Formats: sequence, structure tokens, C-alpha cells
Amino acid sequence: MAKIAFLGLGQMGTPMATRLLEGGHHVTVWDRTPERTAPLVERGALAATSPADAGAGVDIAITMLATPEALEQVVFGNEGLAGGLGPGQVFIDMSTVGPRTVREVRARLPESASMVDAPVRGSVPQATDGTLHVFVGATDEDFEGVRPVMALLGDVRHVGGAGSGAAMKLVVNATLGASIVAFGEALTLGTSFGLERSQVLDVLEESPIGPAVTAKRAMVEANSYPPSFKLRHAAKDMRLVTEACQEAGLDLWEASAARAWLEEAAGQGAADLDYAAVVATILAELPTRPRRHGHDPRPGR
Repeated sequence: MAKIAFLGLGQMGTPMATRLLEGGHHVTVWDRTPERTAPLVERGALAATSPADAGAGVDIAITMLATPEALEQVVFGNEGLAGGLGPGQVFIDMSTVGPRTVREVRARLPESASMVDAPVRGSVPQATDGTLHVFVGATDEDFEGVRPVMALLGDVRHVGGAGSGAAMKLVVNATLGASIVAFGEALTLGTSFGLERSQVLDVLEESPIGPAVTAKRAMVEANSYPPSFKLRHAAKDMRLVTEACQEAGLDLWEASAARAWLEEAAGQGAADLDYAAVVATILAELPTRPRRHGHDPRPGR
């Protein structure tokens, strides 16, 4: 069994760390909100006093954090994780931060420590039952070393070298943002035609965006959006997508439109609701917007 440090006990991190603990590993946990460590300590985990303390002497240190800025602070800030890493240790970042941040972090780590990027697709239910999709960017050797641990969290796929996992996650999230916005716009179109909403939802469940509609239909019908994946994080992810597009010289209109809608919903108070709350924003806002001319579909352009 491995000695594992797990840093970041939010909605996703807590069930993920719990699975590693239940898998028989020796787990040390840390969070900026110390109270979050208590349930895991009751199950047998150790609580660290700082990121450096968490990483000292472990085989694998895992971070699951909300933003690139949070990752920077936890790894390189005061008593940061990097200070506790040494020869033979592997650092796995499972946050969604983009390949540029992964490259920057990797370059600043001690040369004797290895880094793997392994962001995940899925939300709280999948984190709880171990059915996440894990996209791993690593050398072949590092991948084989971490695969048994990652397998406790879900389906593990080696997608390439360093940074490839982070890149693949942005590809996936580009479709996530586009599908939820397409859901909102299609439902708004059906409403404008006077179609009965339940019939529109029935048909959309059988359409190419069916999985998104099925997953979020109950929230939309109840107009209640308890967070499984917070809208603020979806907006951050789409910002990362569009920034990566700029670096690559791409102008992806769908990604830009999805980012704009999610940021608008966040600005209207939905940031801490489920990301499906953007559907409610589109339903409320789109009919009142003046019609735009030209070919740029992005809101506000």
C-alpha cells in the first residue's frame, strides 16, 4: 500500500481521498479549511499542518484544486508542497488548470521529483463511486507507477506525455460547455415557437445533446440547481479553453459563446449553483436581447 498525500478536500477531493483511504492506502490530507479534514481523520487518515508537511515522506502527493492560482499557492507558497518533495516521489495534479500551468509547475519542481497531470471527467456521484474518467499525461514509467492508485478513482487512460492529460481535459470541457449552452438555446427556441416544454425536453433527450439533457432535465424542470459541478468552475474551465485557443492561434466560436454565457450566469448570481443554471439564464435573457447582425455568434460581440 502506498503513502499518499491528498491536498484539496472540496466537493470532488473529499470523495476521491475517501476512496484511496478505503482502498487500503495510508492517506494524509490537507485543506485550506482545516475542518474539512475531520471526516477523513475519523476514517483513519492523518491531517497535515501544511502542504509541505503533507508531502514529506509520501510516495505520491495529489492535488485537487479549483484554479491555477490555488495550485500555484499550494505548491509554491509559504510551506508549499514543493518544499516537501524529494527523490522518488511523484506529484499528481488532478485539477483542471490547463497544459500551460502544468508545464510551468513542472519546470519549477525539484528535478528529483516526478510530475503527472491527471484531471478527471465526472462530478460528485462519479467521484464517490469510483467511475471518473482519468486522463493521464506522464512518461510510460510514471504512468505504470501511478496506475494502480488512479484505478481506484475510475477508468484510467494514458493520453500522452507531460501536459497531455491537462490538454485532453480542455478538449472534453469544450464539449461540456457547448452542450449545456446548446441545451439552453434549443429550449429557448422551442419556447419561442410555443411548444410544450415537456415535449421539447423529450425530443432533446433523443437528440445529439441527449446525455446533457438527461443529466440536467430534473433541475431545469424544477428550476432548482443544487451544485454537483459549480457554475463558477465551468466558467473557469471555459476561460482556460479560450486562452489555450488563443495560444494556439485558434478562434473557436462555440467555446467563446459558451464562456460568455457561463460568465454572464455567474455574474447574475449563479456562480455557486450547478453549471446547468446557465440554461435558466439563457431562457431569461435570450428573448430580451436585441438581434445581432453579421456572423459572429458570441454573446455581446
